[in-house]
Parts: sequence; structure tokens; C-alpha cells
Amino acid sequence: MKRDLPILVVEDNDEDFDLLQMTFRSTAIPNPLYRCSEGEEALDFLHQTGRYADAETAPRPGLILLDLNLAGLDGRQVLEHLKGDAQLKSIPVIVFSTSDNPKDVQSAYAHGASGYLLKPVDLSRFERMIQLFKDFWLDHIVLPPGDSREGARG
Repeated sequence: MKRDLPILVVEDNDEDFDLLQMTFRSTAIPNPLYRCSEGEEALDFLHQTGRYADAETAPRPGLILLDLNLAGLDGRQVLEHLKGDAQLKSIPVIVFSTSDNPKDVQSAYAHGASGYLLKPVDLSRFERMIQLFKDFWLDHIVLPPGDSREGARG
């Protein structure tokens, strides 16, 4: 994965997002992070509508970290929308959730998730998981080419 491609984090919990940001910095992940805290907001970001109409504000992400349990349009519905959209379906979506419910895991993969990560509650395990995420998804995976917005940075 190109190290400059943005990562969109769809996460409603401020503490979880702050921890993710801190761990990305300590793990030396240079990809810019963008955050949407609601499903509807994530779709606006991805379709560059509403307050995200400017490509500078909403560049096409190279990868999406998606929480399942969001108010309103939840992560499951966001995933279904993304994988049903010809312009967005090639973006890898990693579910990043506290839910270890087998139905959630099965549903996420059935709807096109590229991976499913359980949020560890222990800081050292969280840091290790992010390091493994970096090693695999950011250092080794080759992604398909996207649309013309792919090179934009935030």
C-alpha cells in the first residue's frame, strides 16, 4: 500500500479513536487518518457530498477501518453500501469492533469485509495488533488501482 494513501476510520468512540491515533504515531504509520463518527457521515465522505464536497477534505481512502456499532446507519449497513457501489467496492474494509459475536463476523465477511479485527482492551495487545496491521496491510498488501482521487492527500 502506498504510504501516503489516506485511511478512513469510521469510529464513534472518542477514546478508541484517540488510542488508535496514538498507536499509529508510536508505530510510525505515516498514512493520514480521517475520521467519521457516524455511518451517514462516512458515506458523505466517500461520495464527497455535503460538507465533504471538496477532495481536499475527503480524499479517497486506500483502506477503511470500520466499527460496526454506530448510531443511526450502523457499520453493517455502511459495509453493505460500500460493497454494492461500483466506485467504492475495491476499497478494502477492515471491521474494527469489540463484537466477537460469530454472527457479526460471518455477516461482515459475507458482505465483503477484507478482515475483521477485535479491539483488544489491553494496551500492549492493542499496540501489537496495530503493528501486525501495519506489517500486513500497509507494508505488504498490493491493492488494485482506484479512481483519480487516489493520489489526493489530506
